[in-house]
Amino acid sequence: MPLVTSKEMFERAMKEHYAIGAFNVNNMEIIQGIVSAAAEENSPVILQASSSAIKYAGYNYLLKMVEAATQETNIPIVLHLDHGPDFETCKACIDAGFTSVMIDGSKYDFEENVALTKKVVDYAHERGVVVEAEIGKLAGVEDEVNVSEDDARYTNPDEAYEFVQRTGCDSLAIAIGTSHGAYKFSGEPRLRYDILQKVKEKLPNTPIVLHGASTVIPELLEMCNKYGGNIPGAQGVPDEMLKKAGELGVSKINVDTDLRLAMTASIRKVFAENPEVFDPRKYCGEARKMIKNTVQNKIRNVFCSSNKA
Repeated sequence: MPLVTSKEMFERAMKEHYAIGAFNVNNMEIIQGIVSAAAEENSPVILQASSSAIKYAGYNYLLKMVEAATQETNIPIVLHLDHGPDFETCKACIDAGFTSVMIDGSKYDFEENVALTKKVVDYAHERGVVVEAEIGKLAGVEDEVNVSEDDARYTNPDEAYEFVQRTGCDSLAIAIGTSHGAYKFSGEPRLRYDILQKVKEKLPNTPIVLHGASTVIPELLEMCNKYGGNIPGAQGVPDEMLKKAGELGVSKINVDTDLRLAMTASIRKVFAENPEVFDPRKYCGEARKMIKNTVQNKIRNVFCSSNKA
């Protein structure tokens, strides 16, 4: 099956009140692990690459690896640019063959964000590509996104409505309490479902996106630290909170940190228990298995557990 846009995925997700999993990719093993899990669960999936991932792997390598994944399975797969920093990056991804792009103008004031997003939307729609935008700022650090807690702010539902009307974006990422990276909460995890519900009341037909939504799976964190890691006190969004967000109107939930933990923990374990190993296939193969297991559990517990493809 060739790459698709997220349009039909999101229409069904909104109708049936669940979210689609969007997983960040950086290399072959991560792509294979994600797609293998999604195929076994017969679940649609969004593979997304940040501008940092593109700099690391290159457009052609990422595209060809994702193309190989589409040839191996019959599930719907979207290739999405995550946190596009400017028009030029979005244009390059559209021209290269991505079926979805995100333009992140949340660092700008409202009018600048509108103008930039509208420019990307006009270019993308002429070429059959869908656009995700963002309003409100999430705290945390991940790839090239770096927002302090002081600068973070919740999305204003009235601004969200005006933003979508003026830009024509296809989906909207909002800020309701999540944050990027492994340290999402210093106390009790809490999401502003009231803001989400107000946004959905004003934008019932617009897919809503939740960034910074990894669970920071305790078992993976423990494994990583046990075998030499140093990530104390990290905390993410519990699966049940994410599932509720999907039921209340979130159509796309981004997962990156959990995949990083899965890969790092499994590789650390191999090196600690088998110091004689130097064949990359040995430790990368174990990482691929852990990625698959992590994504499979996510699909069953948060996303499309009843086979939505």
